Amino acid sequence: MNTMEKSGPMAIEIEDLTVAYQHQPVLWDVDLNIPQGVLMAIVGPNGAGKTTLIKTVLGLVKPLAGEVRIFGKPYEQQRQRVAYVPQRSSVDWDFPTTVLDVVMMGRYGQLGWFRRPGKKERQLAMAALEKLGMEAFAHRQISQLSGGQQQRVFLARALVQDADIYLMDEPFQGVDATTERAIVALLQELSRQQKTVVVVHHDLQSVPDYFNWVALLNVRAIASGPVDEVFTLENLKKTYGGHLVWIDRDVLA
Repeated sequence: MNTMEKSGPMAIEIEDLTVAYQHQPVLWDVDLNIPQGVLMAIVGPNGAGKTTLIKTVLGLVKPLAGEVRIFGKPYEQQRQRVAYVPQRSSVDWDFPTTVLDVVMMGRYGQLGWFRRPGKKERQLAMAALEKLGMEAFAHRQISQLSGGQQQRVFLARALVQDADIYLMDEPFQGVDATTERAIVALLQELSRQQKTVVVVHHDLQSVPDYFNWVALLNVRAIASGPVDEVFTLENLKKTYGGHLVWIDRDVLA
């Protein structure tokens, strides 16, 4: 269910979405509207379908039923408007390539796979690395980076796509506090630019500080809308059941 819908165009519309793995429903009849320009957390317990939801929006998982629209059209027609940051643990970091090359890969959607990136792409990549404090590592092998540095490189790669929608799966997982602050600042800046940022997130404590919109998910969509309206103890209990992680009541005041 959606509450307090923001006026203006919807960046992502999800309607009657059902996804199953080996006949086991992972998402069931999910309706979710995500307005343009919000910085939204998707939260819910393990196995709630959070990553599956992101992958279904991206066309990486085929639903049993329902549809997804990006600015009113199928994802296949809007591919260049969407950037994706997967979980860091899903990437082969031993692949022999440099930080700069990884970031420039974000430009292939605009270039096509048969045109080599040139001076403009290099400049854009360096600017993105600088924004994330990683310009000094441009020629370092990605396998030599720490977890937090690797995550910054992935964010820089998404940044050079100059997308309208950014989908991120657990970008804060396993990063240090300095990297986390840098990521939050970047996401909030993107939101101020009317970019739509959707983040799979697990830390309930930081939701009110980091995000202005939230979707609570546990196979079904429990609630979605502005954090100060939707992120309530009642909705969290509906989402987590008897397994609600401790959260300071002041956060929900």
